Amino acid sequence: MTADTVPVVVIGAGPTGLTAATLLGQYGIETLVLDRWESVYPLPRAVHLDDEVYRLLARLGIAGQFAAISRPAHGLRLLDRELRVLAEFRRGAALGRHGHPEANMFDQPQLEGLLRANLERHPTVTLRGNVDVTAIEQSGGGPVRVRLADRSTGETSTVTARYVLGCDGANSLTRSTIGSTMHDLAFAQRWLVVDIATDAELHQWEGVHQVCDPVRAATYMRIDARRHRWEFQLLPGESADHYRDMTRLHPLIRPWTQDVPADGLEIVRTAEYTFRAQIADHWRKQHVFLLGDAAHLTPPFIGQGMGAGLRDAANLTWKLAAVLDGRLPEHVLDSYETERKPHTRSMITLAKLVGTAMTAGGDTGSALRRILAPRLRRIPGLSDRILDSRTPALRRSTLVDRSRLGRGLAGRLCPNALLPDGRRLDDVTAGRYALVTSAAATPALCADVQDRGGVLVTASAGSALHRWLRRGHSVAALVRPDGTVQATARDPRTLCDLLLAAVERDRESAA
Repeated sequence: MTADTVPVVVIGAGPTGLTAATLLGQYGIETLVLDRWESVYPLPRAVHLDDEVYRLLARLGIAGQFAAISRPAHGLRLLDRELRVLAEFRRGAALGRHGHPEANMFDQPQLEGLLRANLERHPTVTLRGNVDVTAIEQSGGGPVRVRLADRSTGETSTVTARYVLGCDGANSLTRSTIGSTMHDLAFAQRWLVVDIATDAELHQWEGVHQVCDPVRAATYMRIDARRHRWEFQLLPGESADHYRDMTRLHPLIRPWTQDVPADGLEIVRTAEYTFRAQIADHWRKQHVFLLGDAAHLTPPFIGQGMGAGLRDAANLTWKLAAVLDGRLPEHVLDSYETERKPHTRSMITLAKLVGTAMTAGGDTGSALRRILAPRLRRIPGLSDRILDSRTPALRRSTLVDRSRLGRGLAGRLCPNALLPDGRRLDDVTAGRYALVTSAAATPALCADVQDRGGVLVTASAGSALHRWLRRGHSVAALVRPDGTVQATARDPRTLCDLLLAAVERDRESAA
């Protein structure tokens, strides 16, 4: 048996674990990533992410590579069981508030390949595959011992870490180790997920097709030049085994493939999933944290399952890096669950609502959808709201100075706005605190912000940031390294003093 010591161990090298490790690597934190697979898990799973998550990929340094393997979706169509269009909500070609397309289709194994390759840029991060984590042990708030076994040789070893991030999926060992249980949010549906590759052109609309049928709800979307995804609600008594061969599968997908012969369609995967809505009752015990599917499961109807895990990583890692560097006291880590859990629950609730609207009500529900859906576009602002990728504001915490009424900009993401020099906000902030202000920036203010490791961004009159501040009834906003507004004020000096007070407290706690 061998032993080693490292500040952070990340268990699981899926998108959430790789994102967390990369962000820690950008801060120079020594990190060990452990995964049971030697390389990328080959089968497709997630296929959609929004502009907020795309923005995070850009921060990781892979925006250009991701653009090459993804394609923007053109919007959403609601269809009846005969595939007649009930309503259509089109997206334009313009970039969203985060500087990227608001809906993007991709192949998860390709994305994971990019994330793994990009991880090699960070010398403080090590990825070790083909290992099983067998136990996680901690006591008294001290170091965490992670026991593992090499899947090839059977050799066992122990890694000691100050913090452990459990990104180990729905069947998380980390979750059971900390005594956390999944709370059921009363949603479970069995679905068949089908991925097909073909060189034939299907001539289908290049958005997401949602079939609103209480008997056999379905979803279709084109992923890339060759691959297509279908999801069908399974009937009682059915399973994925009924559709392993093209003979039985073809009738389900034929309404979209039309005259393409069955031998021109290659089955990449058929799998059965139970779409669940669940959330862990607690996400942390001492120095062990849950992220991604280990902490929550979201039905896929709004395409936010994988994105929730990446948001977890973005929220926690900058705080963890600051604690390890002595720039923040350890108690700020409590804000991770305080902020992320209600946000995730809101997104799960929305996904449940969409799923229920697609499938509920029997023949009566179908009749109502036929009557109401075509009228949805006539409701002022509803089309924009349906396609809006904005997610809820974070709750009040030690790092979100939000009013109890929930108004204002605090807890919301600052737009990744285009600046006068052609760069975007994230290019300038680069994972640091930022003070964004529409007031005149004095040399003294600039120097003070810089002395505290932050960056000052002036929102010039007429700019997107200036309009954003005005809509939020603010002159200045203190933006955290994850892009979230921590506090706003009429006087930027107030926020600079707030940042100074935090620095002084951190120095005292580290002394």
